[in-house]
Parts: sequence; structure tokens; C-alpha cells
Amino acid sequence: MAETIAILLYTSCDSLTAKQPDPTPAALLAVTTLPLTGVVDSPRNPFESIPLTVFYWLVMIPSFNLHLWLLGFLWSTFPLVGSAQTLADRLGYPPGTKMIIIHADDLGETHAVNAAAIKALQGGSINSASLMVPCPWFPEIADYAKSHPDADFGLHLTLTSERVYYRWGPVAPRDKVPSLVDETGYFYHDWEYHEHINPRDAEVELRAQIGRALAMGVRPTHLDSHQYRLIMSGDELFDVMLRVGHEYKLPIFVTRDWFADHPYLQRSLGANDIVLDHTVTIEPEVAPEQWAEFYITALRNLKPGVTEFVIHPGFDDEELRAATRERSTWGSAWRQRDYDFFTSDQFREILALEKIRLITWRELVREVSPK
Repeated sequence: MAETIAILLYTSCDSLTAKQPDPTPAALLAVTTLPLTGVVDSPRNPFESIPLTVFYWLVMIPSFNLHLWLLGFLWSTFPLVGSAQTLADRLGYPPGTKMIIIHADDLGETHAVNAAAIKALQGGSINSASLMVPCPWFPEIADYAKSHPDADFGLHLTLTSERVYYRWGPVAPRDKVPSLVDETGYFYHDWEYHEHINPRDAEVELRAQIGRALAMGVRPTHLDSHQYRLIMSGDELFDVMLRVGHEYKLPIFVTRDWFADHPYLQRSLGANDIVLDHTVTIEPEVAPEQWAEFYITALRNLKPGVTEFVIHPGFDDEELRAATRERSTWGSAWRQRDYDFFTSDQFREILALEKIRLITWRELVREVSPK
């Protein structure tokens, strides 16, 4: 016995352009060679901000095969719809809402970094930050975090020590993480010539860093990765970070912007993982005199959803100049420029002008994570 059915293919109008690949599921490849019965444009997809086009065919399919085919078809097309939501949509904000996390990296690295971040946090300019547990000045910022439990502090999981004269090593015993350390016992400056990093060693060290932070009174809201090493060094290290985050019930900083270059990220993440929509960070190519212009342009061109601005505030003083003196990138003057812009009236004014909302990781976890 055969049945006549209507096959519907939902696709956004944008995906019909040459800029994007044909979204047709593999199960429909044979069907779409049949005469097309009709095309309908729907005014609005509840999951997207752009209209849909619906293609449909009338096809004769045996009943048993029909049931199997429909199951496969629905399974293959469902992710195309759900994944179009921005994080702001999931939070219940109106379509087009722009939200940002102003996130200070590298707290614990030096006193000058801690002092600048604390002052900016207290002034409301920065609303989130992450702490480097292995670094010499971690106890200072851990004490601040303990006495300010509502502050939005994550852990900046660290497996490298990139400076020449200012170094740090693992929290775990060095003999338990041999692939992470050089002959002097410090973390490697770089992994370029040390691609033998053992994921098991990485997991031991991540657990040691989280354990020390908890023991010192820090209650982190999220995890991220120093120099993105755990994010962009392959699926094995990313899966270690994700597994540890799940165990401690902590979201990790991942953005959809990275999926194209690192497809294993999307494959590893589950439906309950928080994924930010975009990220902005300044790069060495930006000249000092163009610092403010870079950030102003980024804010004016901000896309809907949740964007994290990853910044590196610090005070350009003798301590930070000595710690970073071998190169200017992410150095003392760089960090002062970040501090200056994000504590300026100009930054506050553009937030108001562009109707950009501030949000923290704590708020994301409370509103988005499964209850």
C-alpha cells in the first residue's frame, strides 16, 4: 500500500543565495528532482528574524518506508531551526536586542592588573572577569572575590606562561603533569614546538586549579581559557575542559564565531551548554592612537545577541612594565589603554546611545541553565 504525502522543506530566504550552501537535507536529494508542486513564502519564522520559504512536493511512498523516512527527515531538519536562536532570544528579550559582557582577563597576574580590574568593577565599567589561579598575585584577587561573593568572577584556566622574565607553573605537582612543563618546571612559553601536551595532564591541572580556587573561597560563575589554548588546540583538550566544566556545573566561554574554524566545538557542545553569539577583542594590528576608534566601531556595529568583549585592563606602572617588558603586546601600556577606554564617559555614552544592555555570566546561568 502506498500513500500520498506532501513533503515540506523549510529554509530561510538567505540560504537560497549563492553566499550560503543549499540547506536541503540529504534525505531530500532524490525527492527534489521531482516536479515541484508549490512554493510559499511565510512571513516570519518563530525561531529566526528572517522569513522562510516552504517548498513542497506530492509524492507516493510505501507506508512502511514512509514512517522510516519521516523519522529521518524530521531528525535531520530539526537542528536547522533551533540553532538559529540567539542567546538573547533564549533569555526572552525582544528580537534584535544587543547585550554585552565586559570581561577582564588575567586577574591574578600582577597587582597592577588586580588593582585596575577592581577599580573598574567597583565603578561599574567592567561587569565580569576571570582569575589566573597559578599566578603569583592570585591570593590577592582570591581574597577580594571571597569578600565580594556577588562579583562575576570566572577562572581563567591557564596552561602556558608566555612572559620571559615573569613566570608561573602548575598548581598540581610537576611530576603529575610532565607534558605541561619545561625543563625548569614552569609552563611552556608557547605550545608551537610542544605539541605533545597530554590531555590527561591537562585534566589533572584544571582540576587542581579549580580545587585551589574553591579552597580559597572563590565561587566561580564560569570557566575560560588563557590564550584560548583549551579552545583552539583540538577536540581532545576542548573535551577535557568541557567535561570538567560539566562536572563542576560551570559554563565555559565559547562563541558561535569560532565554529567555522573549529567545527569540533559545535559537535562537542550539548543542548544545555551556554554558547555566546559573538566576541570582540582587540589585536596587535590596532595602533595605539586608534584604540578608542576600534572599540567605538565595534559597539556601533554590534550584532544582536550576547557578545563578550574580552579586555585586559591594568595600570601602566613600574611593576607591570617590568613584568611585561620584553614585548608591548598585552603589555603595560596596552592594558592602560583598555582601562582608560572602558572607564571613560565616552564608553558609557555609546552604550546608552546604541541601547546596549550589560549582562553577566551569573545572570546567564540563572536565566538560561536548566532549572
